[in-house]
Amino acid sequence: MKTARQSKILELIERSTVETQEELALKLLDSGFKVTQATVSRDIKELRLIKIMSKDGKYHYAPFKDTNSQINERIVNVFRESVISVDYSGNMIVIKTLSGTAMAASVAIDSMEWSEVVGCLAGDDTIFVVVRNIEKMEETAEKFKKLMK
Repeated sequence: MKTARQSKILELIERSTVETQEELALKLLDSGFKVTQATVSRDIKELRLIKIMSKDGKYHYAPFKDTNSQINERIVNVFRESVISVDYSGNMIVIKTLSGTAMAASVAIDSMEWSEVVGCLAGDDTIFVVVRNIEKMEETAEKFKKLMK
């Protein structure tokens, strides 16, 4: 339940601007998660979400990206607990996830900022990752598989 809820939080802040804990709690309720303010507060802390300023001058939640490019361990745990399989063809890696967790897992991929990854596209239970160099395909797929363990 906690992993699914935290995956949904990452998805919500990726898809829309969430300015307050109360707003996040309401969005979670609309998504089928009954939560208290204390639970939302703990999730924000565990996910290490921060508030950043948008172009219109308002603050909203976003995943923390360490300046040393360290990966947020909680976000990696969401990836680890969500991913079912990793496969590849050509310069594309296909990552299958539990239903409804692909967006959160893709946030984790983006936060890793691997130079060999051009970008990713997430659906409900599938992520497509485009790799820059086809010669690095197998090595990159193996890196994803290691994250699953």
